Amino acid sequence: MHDDFGDRIMSDDIDPPRRRPVEPEIIPPGRPHPFGWPESGVYVSTGARHRIYVSPLGPIGVALILLVLGLLAAIFLLALLGAVLIWIPLLAGLVVAGAVVRLWRR
Repeated sequence: MHDDFGDRIMSDDIDPPRRRPVEPEIIPPGRPHPFGWPESGVYVSTGARHRIYVSPLGPIGVALILLVLGLLAAIFLLALLGAVLIWIPLLAGLVVAGAVVRLWRR
């Protein structure tokens, strides 16, 4: 079935109906956490099979993150330095070639 504009009518819809998203469970303060969750941190559950628990970072976690960021910054700076060091002899060669051409034309 189609309407006057050639579009399908809602009864022709072949997609299955969408389920409403699951509402998060709000645990009031003072109530014990189910499943033995720790008191601090964030817990996300999207159903019976998907659970994500995020706890606050400790000093070792912060140190590891800073170490990785430092390594990435060092790699970036080495790549930048390498690009600069490649261009220095090329520019020097162009200057010398320009001087030779200028002397040759005289």
